[in-house]
Amino acid sequence: MKATQKLHELGQSLWVDNITRPMLSEGTLKGYIDELSVTGLTSNPSIFEKAIGGGDAYDAQVAEIGTSADEGGAGANAEENVFFELALADLRDAADLFADVHARTHGVDGFVSLEVSPLLADDAAATIEQAAALHAKAERENLFIKIPGTPAGIEAIEESIFAGIPINVTLLFDDQQYLAAADAYMKGIERRVKAGLDPVVQSVASIFMSRWDVAVADEVPAELKNGLAIGIGGRAYRAYRELLDSDRWMRLSNEGARAQRLLWASTGTKDPDASDTLYIEAFASPFTVNTMPDKTLEAFADHGEVKDLMDPSGGDSEQVLKQFEGAGIDLAALAQRLQDEGKDSFDKSWGELLKTIADKRGVTAG
Repeated sequence: MKATQKLHELGQSLWVDNITRPMLSEGTLKGYIDELSVTGLTSNPSIFEKAIGGGDAYDAQVAEIGTSADEGGAGANAEENVFFELALADLRDAADLFADVHARTHGVDGFVSLEVSPLLADDAAATIEQAAALHAKAERENLFIKIPGTPAGIEAIEESIFAGIPINVTLLFDDQQYLAAADAYMKGIERRVKAGLDPVVQSVASIFMSRWDVAVADEVPAELKNGLAIGIGGRAYRAYRELLDSDRWMRLSNEGARAQRLLWASTGTKDPDASDTLYIEAFASPFTVNTMPDKTLEAFADHGEVKDLMDPSGGDSEQVLKQFEGAGIDLAALAQRLQDEGKDSFDKSWGELLKTIADKRGVTAG
């Protein structure tokens, strides 16, 4: 039995953090589903920029949609409109591949994800509007809209959940950012219960892990290297399990609500000297999701090991984190810095994505 199947049978969902049109047309994604127990997929602007700019698979649709966008007077938003049409075409096909999983799990699993424009990260009203528009346009129940867990994003998450839109909260880095996102989710559900609406609106909260270790790689002694993300993850997992046991959540569960699952993101190993399955093995935990690059997924299937599951109490995470604080690392400040840098990185990727589409439109139109 492959390690991927073992992990799946222990109760963790394995998602792949990538999408390209060839992955769909050549059967790669279907192979991951059939052979590697993959039950969902995530995407972001950087992933799509590489996919669209990396070959000619999208050129014909860029030309077709781009002409329509110009004729429709889209103006400065033409490239953004083209992107969302390209992304939705891929994600509808991917969502259809996961439709059986979605049905079998009664809507818990089998999701794909599309991110709102990163430029809206500080604009709650515009994020709410775009999230609703994109989800309606997708016409797939198993499509999450990704909203960053920034202060403005937190407001948008609550309103979007209240509106019944499935949300993948992105750009979370520690337990406090996670708890803020979870609070927004529960507020949205509580408002639905009070309004007599269906309390089932699916959501995941995505905590980015490997960036912690990259950030401190040159600032801590060798014995602490590649240990910060695991410590942060242990603390976040404890917060997650405590929330699931809380009176507040139990009241909502009694109304028929479904829990927002914790999702481990950024789980590809960045250090070439570390195990390429480090974060998959470390974050093995039931009723969570681990979304991983396709190379990490294949590596784990080939030589990964399913070891001990995460300790719901956090294990030794607090002792580990104290060591990092003793080495001069301000964990709260670093969490905020990582979220700010993540937001800036997504802005940059978004700009590169739109430039790639503009360049493609110039090529295909000529």
